Amino acid sequence: MSRYWVIGGEYADTAFKTLAAGGKEERIGPFDSYEAAKAAWQSRAWASVDNAHARYRIEEDGAEPAYWVVGGRYRDAAFEECADPAGEAWHGPYASYEEAKAAWGRLAWQSVDDAMARYRIESRAKGFDPRRPS
Repeated sequence: MSRYWVIGGEYADTAFKTLAAGGKEERIGPFDSYEAAKAAWQSRAWASVDNAHARYRIEEDGAEPAYWVVGGRYRDAAFEECADPAGEAWHGPYASYEEAKAAWGRLAWQSVDDAMARYRIESRAKGFDPRRPS
C-alpha cells in the first residue's frame, strides 16, 4: 500500500534548494491516499500563499521516484476543481526534481497572468500512470 507525504517549508530564496536560516523541512503525513495528501498540501499551500519562499510538494513512498508537474486551470481560486473536464494535466515523468522544477517554471511562467492556474510538483514511484491514479 502506498503512503503519501507533504514535504516543504520556507526556503532561503525562490530556487527552493536551501532552507531558510534555522528552518527545517516539514514532513506532514503519512497519508493512506493521494486525496488526503492533496488536501493537506492544499491546506499548507494556502497557509503560506503570501510567502514567495514557501513551497510544498507531495511525495509517494516507494522504490525509485519519478517527478511530475501537475495542475492546470481551475474553476475558482480554491484550486479544487479543474476547469478542464479531463481533469488536471500531468506533465512528466521527470527523472529528477530539478528537471521537474524546470518544467514547473516554464508552465508557471506561461500562466503567470492567469490567477486560476496553478501547478505543483509531485513524486510518485516509477511506473506510475497518471491515467490510472491510485
